[in-house]
Order: sequence, then C-alpha cells, then structure tokens
Amino acid sequence: MRIRFLEIAQIELDEAVAYYNYESPGLGDAFLTEVLKALDRIGTFPEAWYPSSKRTRRCQTPRFPYGIIYQIREDEILVVAVANLHKRPKYWKDRI
Repeated sequence: MRIRFLEIAQIELDEAVAYYNYESPGLGDAFLTEVLKALDRIGTFPEAWYPSSKRTRRCQTPRFPYGIIYQIREDEILVVAVANLHKRPKYWKDRI
C-alpha cells in the first residue's frame, strides 16, 4: 500500500533526524532507519497497531520515543504525524 506524508509530518521527521544527528553523528540516520522499518511494517500490516483515535493508529519506534500516527485510507496510508511521545500528547489531533 502506498504511504503518503502530510507536509507537516514530513517536516517533523526531517527535524527529528537533524536533531539526532546534531546530538550524535549517525544517530539521526539510525532514527530514520527505525522509522523506515516501522513504515514498512505499517504498509504490510496497517491494522496491526492499536487505534490512537477513531480514525488513526500509532506505531511506536522501539528505540526512540516516537510514534508514527497514521490513517488507513482506501488506497493509501496517510502519515499524520511523526510524534515525539514525550511532548504534548495528541497535539496532532487538529490535522485530521
């Protein structure tokens, strides 16, 4: 299934990669690898994760405190947020 990011979700991902690479060279790349693996799992098993709201689900990365918030659409997976789970919970709700 095709995976598409909201523009703001892509910005969140890019900023998180840059932040982790700034903190420790290569750490952002490791974060990106985890996100890509999670996206692959989501694409293969979109309904495997517990609903986060009525229309969204959250797949958490194992090593980093981030969750990929997404919606299952007819012909695609829409990534609504790449959310730092240590910050305000459900700040992304107004995006859906």
